Amino acid sequence: MRSFTCPSCGNLLFFENSTCVVCGTAVGYSRADRALLALDGRHRCANAVLAGCNWVTANPDTLCDCCALTRTRPADGDAPEAFVRAEAAKRRLLHQLDDLGLPVGDVAFDLLSSEAEHVITGHASGLITIDLAEGVDSHREAMREQMAEPYRTLLGHFRHEVGHWYWEVLVDRAGGHDRFREVFGDERVDYQEALRKHYAGTPELGWNATHVSTYATSHPWEDWAETFAHLLHIRDTVQTAAAYGVRVTGRDIPPHPLAPVDAEPREQDEEFDQLIDTWLPLSRAVNQLNRSMGKDDLYPFVLSPVVLAKLRLVDSLVVGARP
Repeated sequence: MRSFTCPSCGNLLFFENSTCVVCGTAVGYSRADRALLALDGRHRCANAVLAGCNWVTANPDTLCDCCALTRTRPADGDAPEAFVRAEAAKRRLLHQLDDLGLPVGDVAFDLLSSEAEHVITGHASGLITIDLAEGVDSHREAMREQMAEPYRTLLGHFRHEVGHWYWEVLVDRAGGHDRFREVFGDERVDYQEALRKHYAGTPELGWNATHVSTYATSHPWEDWAETFAHLLHIRDTVQTAAAYGVRVTGRDIPPHPLAPVDAEPREQDEEFDQLIDTWLPLSRAVNQLNRSMGKDDLYPFVLSPVVLAKLRLVDSLVVGARP
């Protein structure tokens, strides 16, 4: 995430701010400018109250670009806090996709409450369904423990599910199947049967030597989506650290500065190496900070050479998709 400042007093602001807490200036996020701007004739999104949206629109009583991507939402009064959290995660997702230059195209979202109906988080050629229960901390933590996952977040769900759509865009439509299968395996194996076996069994010992998560072992499509989401985690966190001037120094750490400051990838393969060289000591540092606060590791993952090869392929396809 980039850093944002108040256009009036220069105070540091969060991406989600709608008012400067120092000078009181009303601000809103402009997608076109990728900045928090003073309202000054701009209008708040029509979802400013319902979804806590701080994006601006050119016309009054209209939805911003991000809120307009929600095709279905729960009825008023049904899971309101979870809906606000889901829309906030979606805004972060769209901001990063814009930063990376990835086409949003026909992506749409169904944000549904399992309090009212049976909901399965998933995707279907760009239509992404999110169970709003994932915005409830107690539910998400219970699911994380049930699934034996080290990490589970609402933003992670958005990144994973949109990753399935980018497989269609960056691999399937682009005819990149051979390259994909060389790294991830053959996606033509029966998907439903693969999921059935995954949920019926237990992960093989040593799975983390080849996959970023146990769920990634279920099928090449899920491996791609998990890896895509992981790349977005890494790029966003490194960008945030760079934007706020965070540096990690010490013995055996490369002397180059935190990079890339921009999320926008360049067309040099060396940049991926630099990204990982930055990420590894940074992730160790934040894990140590969490442990100092009595918390579990913020980043409980191991990036093996095989996983790094998968991340490199995803990153190269993201770079190639830039206009």
